[in-house]
Amino acid sequence: MKKLRVYVDTSVVGGYFDAEFEEWSKALISDFRNSRYQAVVSTVVSKEIEAAPAFVRELYAEMRSWPAEVVRVDEETLGLVAHYKAHGVLSDRFFEDMLHIALATIAEVDVLVSWNFKHIVRLDKIRSFNSVNLAQGYKPLTIYSPREVISYEQE
Repeated sequence: MKKLRVYVDTSVVGGYFDAEFEEWSKALISDFRNSRYQAVVSTVVSKEIEAAPAFVRELYAEMRSWPAEVVRVDEETLGLVAHYKAHGVLSDRFFEDMLHIALATIAEVDVLVSWNFKHIVRLDKIRSFNSVNLAQGYKPLTIYSPREVISYEQE
């Protein structure tokens, strides 16, 4: 059976160490460790992790070693972000959030997971991102928090 490709944004990696999100972030990381899902990260996540505490960077380094698939920003990605901006989905202030969405869209992942309920995991934003994606010839992107994606299987 084909593994689900799950794009993980920075909030999920940090959420592993946050009391509010750790239960589900740890369960998702366990799913990756047990090869239930294929982790997909990006150069944007790598850049954002550089400023994180050492324990977050260490977890991310472990994720990269599984190996996680890494997607990179290119002209196509920046072009899709420009369409998001032109349609007012988010402002320039949230450029990295738009990059995560564009990278996951172009990589055709099965789902993007995030704890960012203000700009990413929010019905109106999901609909707006996907409206642009469809208009530009891309497939809609599925977006959830880790809580809806974890396998809930016993180890």
